[in-house]
Amino acid sequence: MKQPEDTLVIANKTYTSRLLVGTGKYRDFNETREAIEASGAQIVTIAIRRTNIGQNKDEKNLLDYIPADKYTLLPNTAGCYDAESAVRTCRLARELLDGYDLVKLEVLGDQKTLYPDIPATLEAATILVNEGFKVMVYTNDDPIMAKRFEQLGCVAVMPLAAPIGSGLGIRNPYNIRTIVENASVPILVDAGVGTASDAAIAMELGCDGVLMNTAIAEAKNPVLMASAMKKGIQAGREAYLAGRMPRRAFASASSPIDGTFFGS
Repeated sequence: MKQPEDTLVIANKTYTSRLLVGTGKYRDFNETREAIEASGAQIVTIAIRRTNIGQNKDEKNLLDYIPADKYTLLPNTAGCYDAESAVRTCRLARELLDGYDLVKLEVLGDQKTLYPDIPATLEAATILVNEGFKVMVYTNDDPIMAKRFEQLGCVAVMPLAAPIGSGLGIRNPYNIRTIVENASVPILVDAGVGTASDAAIAMELGCDGVLMNTAIAEAKNPVLMASAMKKGIQAGREAYLAGRMPRRAFASASSPIDGTFFGS
């Protein structure tokens, strides 16, 4: 029987890919484009403070390689360490992108760990939601804070799996699952994924998607890794929808003989 199309909806827009990718750390814009194409991603996040999308007229423009008519662009506030600069960055993105209002908010609290500053993130999220932005928010893996951001009006909540750029994978699957089970908005793992199996685990936990950058860009072959991540996301999602077998303490024969008639 043919299964109905499985889609991701964020801010009332529908996507068939559940993999979101970044644009940083690649060797050049050509490699960025090739990797994103191989990933099948439809949402591409851009660090406004670090990437030229038209604000610097004498530099290469990322939008010439990642066109806005092909992808949903997700401006992010990477590099912001206070609410004021994060809000200002989102306002700049809206100006550069002709009124675009979907943003990824992250307010960092420490340059070494890159963990989020939750009070500052709450402050910035409140301002941005009140100004009409559709906020996808980066946060820690605390189920209480995840729910708080949802109640505040964020269109998606993005808990970290591990520190940004660490590649450590899902460090606390129990918290991630709790966040998913109590959410009414999309939950997307953001930060810490290192390889395709990490992405698959996130999806098997019930996450709606995964956002990644370093895991692809710092691979020996970024384009091939992007393709692997695409498959990992798809496999993990299908496994979640299929429903895994129960874990058992003892063996269970693949071909049981109970009730089987052995004739002479």
